[in-house]
Amino acid sequence: MEQLGNVYVSRETLADLKVFKQLVRKWNPAINLVAKSSLPEVWERHIVDSIQIFPLVTEEPDLWLDIGSGGGFPGIVVAILAKGLGWSTKFHLVESDNRKSVFLRTAARDLKLNVEVSSDRIEAVERQNADILTARALKSLDELLIFTERHLAQGGTAIFPKGKKWQEEITLAQANWRFEVEPHQSITDGDAKILVLSEIVRD
Repeated sequence: MEQLGNVYVSRETLADLKVFKQLVRKWNPAINLVAKSSLPEVWERHIVDSIQIFPLVTEEPDLWLDIGSGGGFPGIVVAILAKGLGWSTKFHLVESDNRKSVFLRTAARDLKLNVEVSSDRIEAVERQNADILTARALKSLDELLIFTERHLAQGGTAIFPKGKKWQEEITLAQANWRFEVEPHQSITDGDAKILVLSEIVRD
């Protein structure tokens, strides 16, 4: 077992993560999966940053919805970790950019992941009734909760990594929503938090 951030992974899972890293590096010049400036640090800034979300999910969900999946952060990364634990969770990744969707499907196929990819806008996807909903670097918390209201199952959990303005985003969202929130310190950015939200209701 090897420790990556706050998670211990098997050699097989580590190998899958390394394959995914190489796929990102191979495809990035053509479709800009991550900022060119962050490509040399893709392991820490994107993969380990995504890994830390996984242990915040304490029970194996039936459906994990990742919206605005982009280059597969966190969607592909958490699907790799779930595969390593033998979970039967279905991962549904939503990405409106067709080229990025092709990349996500390729990564899911090559890594034999239980992943479905939708090349569509989030608001156009039929209601998902997801147990877990994640999004990384997509929209403000207030805007994300609109998608959460549509796609999260009753009793489900939403997990959103947020930067140094995380507290301000919570305050602004509370003008329109009521929710329980647990902020967890990011292990890759001292100013960032990972927000775990539940009991979300429009005010």
